[in-house]
Amino acid sequence: MATTTKIRPRALVRASGGPRYAVALAVDALGTGLLRPFLLLYGVMVLRLSAPATGIAMTVGAVVGLVCMPAVGRWLDRGARSTVVAASMLVRVLGVALLLATPTGNVWLFATAALFLGIGNQAWPAAHAALVATVAHGRERDAALAAGRALRNAGLGAGALLATACLAGGTTALQALAAVTGLTYLAAAVLAWSVHVHAHPAAAAAKDRDDEPAPRMRALLAANVVYVFCLNVPEIALPLVLVTQMHASPVWSAAIFVANTVLVVTLQVPITVLMSRFSRRTVLALAGVVLTASYLGFLAATSLGHGWGAPAILAVSVVCTIGEIIYAGSATALVTVLAPAHLLGRALARFQLSTGFGLAVSPVVITALAPHGPAALWGSLATATLLSASAVATEKDQGTRLGGGRLSRVLAARLPGGAVPAAVAEHAAAAAVGEGKRRDG
Repeated sequence: MATTTKIRPRALVRASGGPRYAVALAVDALGTGLLRPFLLLYGVMVLRLSAPATGIAMTVGAVVGLVCMPAVGRWLDRGARSTVVAASMLVRVLGVALLLATPTGNVWLFATAALFLGIGNQAWPAAHAALVATVAHGRERDAALAAGRALRNAGLGAGALLATACLAGGTTALQALAAVTGLTYLAAAVLAWSVHVHAHPAAAAAKDRDDEPAPRMRALLAANVVYVFCLNVPEIALPLVLVTQMHASPVWSAAIFVANTVLVVTLQVPITVLMSRFSRRTVLALAGVVLTASYLGFLAATSLGHGWGAPAILAVSVVCTIGEIIYAGSATALVTVLAPAHLLGRALARFQLSTGFGLAVSPVVITALAPHGPAALWGSLATATLLSASAVATEKDQGTRLGGGRLSRVLAARLPGGAVPAAVAEHAAAAAVGEGKRRDG
């Protein structure tokens, strides 16, 4: 199995889409960090909406934004790459413009703005993954995806810090932040579009689209809904437990969030590279085990009381973040190798649907379980995650490999006159069989 044993910054940037695309990612993440954590405050402080109405509008925008994913998947499968990434950014420019144009008290226009922001936020991950999958291959692709996540988290953190420093300016500062966010999205869209990355599916793949279905990945998609809860543990579950149940200082919640961000930024690429010696499916199952252990650790930490409980939760949060890093470094990469090239967009879109759904329901589930005690919250999360890890480990990969005859047809489509030398066809068929034996994702 091919592994990536060294981190080469230049090669990593090239595999991630090139320097301009890396700048586009950083600018886009900075803009998202400026506004996303404070969108609720914008609705309440600037537009004078009630907190429940604002929260509902934001949730509906994020969930309804998932409706666009099938169309995004089909667009990607027609070969579009950087154009889709740029479009996801431009949609958010429209969302910010509507936000700035919303009059005080108008919840419907705010909800429309949230919808466009949601569409962009949902479409971007699949489009970005498809672009990286087009310019990078093998374990280099995994490292490039990990580098993109690390860069994005750094940009989000920097944007959130800048926005926090500006909040003293009140409503005027929030409006200025929104305007700057729109400009950053526009600049990022121009940079992303200028990369001009486009996929060219083979003619043979186009002919065989009807007889090669997209991989079902049912267990993977279902497990992903549970796995993705880990992303909301530092932001929702731990602050809820620390502040409302353990009556600890909010400083502990802030420390956990900062530690999570720093660890993701610094360790996402090294851990992904380290795990490249194992199959992606094995690594993803391992992530579930680590997350399960962290949830049980949180359960034990809450029993320590006020004195040691908060420090123990902070320590266990590091384990949870390591599990998150392992999950994020393997899940999308696994989808990119399971899906046939001409169905990559639809496979990534389905994966993003499961991710978006998990992110949408996790706050509701967490806040519903928390009042019933630590055992209900952490025990339920641990059980569900361990079952998900087991499902990932035992799922069979189907519809992801080329047989010898089909591979010969692909080669025929690429050679003049459609002729395939017998030795080449025989070697290709043997290689396909060997790859099927040793690759499980």
